[in-house]
Amino acid sequence: MQPRLWLTVTLAAVTFCLTSFSGSLAADLAPALRWVPAGPSAAAARPSVSKPVPAARPSQHDELVSRATLLASEGRWHEIVRLYEPEVRSGSLTPDVRRHYDIAAVHCDIERRYSEQNYRGKVQQMQEGDAVRLYAELLSRIGSHHVDEPNYHGLVERGCLAMEAALDDPAFLGFVGVAPSTERIDFCCRQSADCLARRPVTNRRDAEMMVTWIARTTERTLSIPAAVTVMEFAAAAMGGLDQYSAFLTSGQLDDLYSQIDGNFVGLGVELKPASDGLLIVDVIRGSPAERAGLRAGDHLVGVGGRSIGGMGVNEAASLLQGPEGSLVTLAILRAPSPARAVTVRREHVEVPSVEDVEILDPIAGIARLRISSFQKTTATDLEAALRQLESSGMQSLIVDLRGNPGGLLSAGVDAADLFLERGLVVATRGRSPEEDFNYLANTAGTWRVPLVVVIDGESASASEIFAGAIRDHRRGTIVGTRSYGKGSVQGIFPLDVGGMGMRLTTAKFFSPQGRSYSNIGVEPDVLVQTAFKPPLGDTVAPADDPFLSTAIEAARSLTQANRGGLPQTTAAR
Repeated sequence: MQPRLWLTVTLAAVTFCLTSFSGSLAADLAPALRWVPAGPSAAAARPSVSKPVPAARPSQHDELVSRATLLASEGRWHEIVRLYEPEVRSGSLTPDVRRHYDIAAVHCDIERRYSEQNYRGKVQQMQEGDAVRLYAELLSRIGSHHVDEPNYHGLVERGCLAMEAALDDPAFLGFVGVAPSTERIDFCCRQSADCLARRPVTNRRDAEMMVTWIARTTERTLSIPAAVTVMEFAAAAMGGLDQYSAFLTSGQLDDLYSQIDGNFVGLGVELKPASDGLLIVDVIRGSPAERAGLRAGDHLVGVGGRSIGGMGVNEAASLLQGPEGSLVTLAILRAPSPARAVTVRREHVEVPSVEDVEILDPIAGIARLRISSFQKTTATDLEAALRQLESSGMQSLIVDLRGNPGGLLSAGVDAADLFLERGLVVATRGRSPEEDFNYLANTAGTWRVPLVVVIDGESASASEIFAGAIRDHRRGTIVGTRSYGKGSVQGIFPLDVGGMGMRLTTAKFFSPQGRSYSNIGVEPDVLVQTAFKPPLGDTVAPADDPFLSTAIEAARSLTQANRGGLPQTTAAR
């Protein structure tokens, strides 16, 4: 599941859903890649392509592997990651395929970092000592706060893999300005692998010493500055911890804080990759993009007179960034018309977290609202919407969480607390005792309105905290399909060097009845058996939306059962 891109490019929320990859590729991607040995010697670790493979009937799995092989040969790493996300979530990866997935993920991360001009500038000016200090601080945070005991040898080993991938990546080679021969790259990688095989890395200090040695060796052999190599090992260490931990450039850290606050400087469009550029998935109401006439379903094919077809998503999205008040000219394609130029001003944009506040059935008093993400203002915005709906005759409420990727854990707890009188909302458990916490509902001001919660496979993280608490307390009816299954908490840690940071998985969370969410999600009470998705930019009537129509029927039943029953709130807030 891809994180949202609200431009200025916001890549994540505090509790996240990212992507992964699977299959049995073995040697399928080997022609496009070099390899760092995972074992004692380089010869033993390199994949063999000489042995014949027994003929087998093609399966869906084999078809995915073939597609991934083709995408790798074309350098389309983001598509590989998206392709294999379901198998990563199910935990069905073989070691060989996990390695291939890591290579694709590393390439995506390289593009993500080196598309940011500010990051490139900081790394160019960074001295070896500063980079080593950043790496040491990062390892210290991992050692004290990560949910699992760190495998320092594995983190360094993944750094070696990342450096090999970087040496095949145009963005990285363009940045360092060198083009070493295959022979010199192989020689450098063998040196690193042999040293790592001879000297076990069992603690943080071992890791620092090993990476420093590899960085200096790489500088002597390939003329790549030692600080650059250390930074690759730092990013690789974060990406190798789990599906949701990540290294953050200063720009990504700023964007993350903007998403938490629910505001940023940009255009106000949500984007995802498309073959001809970027597809506009959503346009924020009242944003510069909406005023310029952009709408969901439009294709962004050029920025500032430059075509973005075939460009990496992060590189393309970075062209849209700029200071508040500046103008950018976009080439917009809306079939069947030809592309047209649209000029948009970058402005301060408020991202709403509560939308589509409406009365669906005035006679029955069935109300509906949609929570698109959980941010600092969500509980306040939700209560304001409830007051509005109450004054309009609300007798029951549908809370639509479809497509909600999560956000602040505390915001999910506060939103659930609006509907729960008392008891546990969610429990977090980590390796560090300070991560063990029980989040409880308060009694004052609880809304007793009959409740239906709609979820789907893209409802994740804080959405699952909300839906799971409502389910376990039997406070409402859950309608839809099983949710995403993200059951971990990430903390944001700024680093002392370069204004950069890290997103680190610090705990796992559990429902009031002690159920894990990881790779399980929330099962609905009423299953909607459909793959329905409304067309981009189109308004779908509730009767034509199977999720919403099912929710309306559930709300109607709850309303009839509650007639003459409890008041809507226990106390005024």
